[in-house]
Parts: sequence; structure tokens; C-alpha cells
Amino acid sequence: DIMAGKDRILVLGPTGAIGRHIVWASVKAGNPTYVLVRDTPANVNKPRLVTAANPETRDELLQNFQNSGVFLIQGDMNDHQSLVNAIKQVDVVICSFGRLLIEDQVKIIAAIKEAGNVKRFFPSEFGLDVDRHDAVEPVREVFEEKAKIRRVIEAEGVPYTYLCCHAFTGYFLRNLAQIDITVPPRDKILIQGDGNVKGAYVTEADVGTYTVEAVNDPNTLNKAVHIRLPANYLTLNEIVSLWEKKIGKSLEKIYVPEEKVLKDIQELSFPNNYLLALYHSQQIRGDAVYEIDPTKDVEASEAYPHVKYTTVNEYLNQFL
Repeated sequence: DIMAGKDRILVLGPTGAIGRHIVWASVKAGNPTYVLVRDTPANVNKPRLVTAANPETRDELLQNFQNSGVFLIQGDMNDHQSLVNAIKQVDVVICSFGRLLIEDQVKIIAAIKEAGNVKRFFPSEFGLDVDRHDAVEPVREVFEEKAKIRRVIEAEGVPYTYLCCHAFTGYFLRNLAQIDITVPPRDKILIQGDGNVKGAYVTEADVGTYTVEAVNDPNTLNKAVHIRLPANYLTLNEIVSLWEKKIGKSLEKIYVPEEKVLKDIQELSFPNNYLLALYHSQQIRGDAVYEIDPTKDVEASEAYPHVKYTTVNEYLNQFL
């Protein structure tokens, strides 16, 4: 059996911005791949942070999954028994719920405990390290919810891996961290702070790849995996200068002091206040800048040097 020896992976939230990429990476790696799908579609009207990055509809995606050999399991996070039944069929559970469902993961933890067979749980993280942040509201609350889920996992003795990937290119790079645009600006750019704080950028597809690498790596058990790729660990000034070279012109740069950024965050509504607070956490507070602790951290680029990731430089070419 070609699948023998590969852990069976269940992805919860498989049609979301990151879930879909974890599913595809799992299929590609040859892990038997399962997704939990509700009978009733999700609320399609909820505001999306970035739509441009995810063109397929939920139904198209599920059909594509099925055509690629993914097992669709009917079930619902709020139906404990269906969740336990789904979990009993797999080895690893990966949750990629959006920010509104973070606290609901206690239901998944309860089902994992009852099922008793799970080798590893990846809670919905896929951002910066929530135990090492200095973010402001409205982002802080979500990070605190994620940290709280970590504490529940640890208290319950559920084996885990936390996946910290920092800045998705779809949210942070396609617009060079500007609000209300989906392509990099060609005239002027607002830069939070002095533009000299390093951020960590990664495509959603590469997050999927590294997540499945971590599943298939015994060394990531009960550790956090950090995706800070050398070619993508850059300041906004470095990225802007890369973009300027590509388009052959200089942008007018407006440096925004922290005090003004904080005021804007308070005055804007969702999703812009949330995005600005994310940018602030990375570009001013430097939440992607910290030392790795080998006892509880793994740096993905060092652990999986064979992965050919998309660089910031390559990513920006699509906008030329």
C-alpha cells in the first residue's frame, strides 16, 4: 500500500484561506487526507479579509478535493459524536478555523480526548507566535484566545504542534501592507514606523507544505514550528526597494508614527482595523523578531531545507 506508514490527516476548516492549502499539501505528500464538511454551507456573507487570494467557491473546492482522492466526512464541530467518529479515522488533526471560531476548539480537544487515538493536534494558529507578541486590539483578543487554547491542550496532555508562520503573502504582501488595495502600489506608500523592522513572509501554499512536513516529522512533537524563511525575512523598506527595482521607479514614502497608527486602528472598522493592527504587530512591535529556543521551537527553513519556497522576490513578479 503506497499510503502505508504515512499518518492520516484530518483538516478542519478545509475550505478556508489556509485550510485548502494544507489539504493540497497533504495530498501531494501522500498522506491519506480527510476533511470534515457540514451539510449546511457556512455563512457566505461574512466579511473576508482578502478575497483575491481565494477564487474558488466552497462547492468547487470540495469537488476538486473529492476528485483528488480526499475523503469527505460529514460532520459538525457542534455535534460531539460526529466529531469523535471523524477523529477515530485519523492520526493527526489540523484545525484551520478562522478567528471567530478559535475558542470553539475546546470542543475538538474534548473529542480528541474521547477518541484517544490522535498522535498530534495542530490547533488553529498560522500567524505569529501568540506566546511572544505585543499586539494591540482588535488582534490582541484573538491572540489571547489562541494562547488560551494552547494552555488547554497542554493541561489536557494532548500531543500538539503549533505552527507559527507570521505574515501570509495574501494579507501582507500583495498590497505591501496597504489598506483597501489588492496589488502593490506604484505611486505612494504608507509605511508604519521607520520601515526597518524585520517581518516574516510566506505564501499560503508554502504554509501548507511546511505544515505537512511538520506532521511527518517526529521532532516537532510538542513544539512550535516557526516559518521565517531567509529570503523572506525582510523589512518593509527592503521589500519596497525590491518592488521599486521591478517597476523601475521610486515610490513616495510616507512614514507613519506609531501614535498615528494606533489612532487609525481605533477609528477604522473591520476588516481594516484588524489588518492595520496585524501590520503594527509585525512592523512596529517586531513580533516576528525573537530567538529560537531549541527545547520547544523548530525553525522550518533549517528543519526542511529541501522545500523550495516562493520568495518575496518571485511572489512580486505576478504584479508586473
